[in-house]
Amino acid sequence: MHDPDPGAGQEPAEPDEGSAAVARKARLPGGRRTTAALAVAFVAVGAGVYALASSGGGSSDAKPPAAKGPTTVEVSPGACGKGWSSAAPGPQVFALSNTSSSAAEVDLTDPATGAVYGEVEGLAPGTTREMRVVLGGGSYAFKCLPDDADAVTGPTVKIAGASTGSGPAAVPVTQHDLIPVALSYQQWITTKTVELTDRTDELKRAIDDGDLAAARDAWLPAHLVYERMGAAYDAFGDADAAINGAGPAPSEAASAKDFEGFHRVEYGLWHGESASSLRGPADRLSRAVHALRDSWPQERLDPAQLGLRAHEILEATAQSELTGRTDYGSGTNLATARANLDGTRELLTLLRPLLTSRYPDLPRLDAWLDRTQHTLDGFGAGGHWTPLDRLGRQDRQRVNSDVGQAVELLAPVATICDARRTA
Repeated sequence: MHDPDPGAGQEPAEPDEGSAAVARKARLPGGRRTTAALAVAFVAVGAGVYALASSGGGSSDAKPPAAKGPTTVEVSPGACGKGWSSAAPGPQVFALSNTSSSAAEVDLTDPATGAVYGEVEGLAPGTTREMRVVLGGGSYAFKCLPDDADAVTGPTVKIAGASTGSGPAAVPVTQHDLIPVALSYQQWITTKTVELTDRTDELKRAIDDGDLAAARDAWLPAHLVYERMGAAYDAFGDADAAINGAGPAPSEAASAKDFEGFHRVEYGLWHGESASSLRGPADRLSRAVHALRDSWPQERLDPAQLGLRAHEILEATAQSELTGRTDYGSGTNLATARANLDGTRELLTLLRPLLTSRYPDLPRLDAWLDRTQHTLDGFGAGGHWTPLDRLGRQDRQRVNSDVGQAVELLAPVATICDARRTA
């Protein structure tokens, strides 16, 4: 672990302006990616086209070096890679032309290791798309993966020169690689559903007993258990909305219909509602939590989504918790952000064996997560947390900066752990 104190040892580099926004633009619902500048990851350079970009800061407006090409390369089972036979080191542009009768994925690979330098997904028959990469000395080959057919690797092309001139590459992560991660994470969630049930029962008992002070004390520990489980929310189905749905805007909560879950109870506890008016919402919350605990052993996580979830947890934190959109009176957004960080780290612990050899910036990500944890911990003591609206400008900027840079460095995790075909 790196020292969480930025003053002890070397401080991580400051994030470039707009880095969090860049990371958020890297993904569309359903996991599709669009143009973005991500460190050491497959990066879109056109619809469905990915190449590897080097890490490090720098303006997103910086112009890349002039590329050589385009070189037309055929994509088909019988002539994969035809058209490319030689190249000088440096930036390259390949015009990938699918001459077959079915859609295909195309990877530019190191034929010895399988590491991928660039990727085009969903190349339709009769279409051409560009792939842009930077290549140093070494051996390269195109791999064509037609839909519903085996992969075909084209001829190897050797480029003279130093291999250090190449852009980063990563060995593909497969569905098989991710299955043990999913099973381990599913078991971890199982233990959390038990803890969540116990904590929620404490909250319900306090409300049933009419002890609203005790209920306020019990609300946050129960809520934070759920917030640490963020990578599994999609698998929870309707239970997520019943337990921790986004709800209305805080200013509209008083008149909102179908407002349920932790935030409904939060609103009542911090806006003077009586215990009798909160017994119904607390009972429905408890029943939803118990139902989740009982049904969870029959659910199955999608292994292919785990890398994406590692990025999404803190991305959602930046969009919701750090904007106050989910504060219904308790003023505990920073506590929630800290719990979200715990959830991110739990998933990263399980993904780490896959990332260690694929993500050179993993130590830098660890350093920023340490820094973010240190920053957030400075606003909580003894179960009491500083509300967002009481942060000074400098503290607010520091929280946003730390979380934003962590989000940016997590974006490559989503891309690297996107399960890919290799055969």
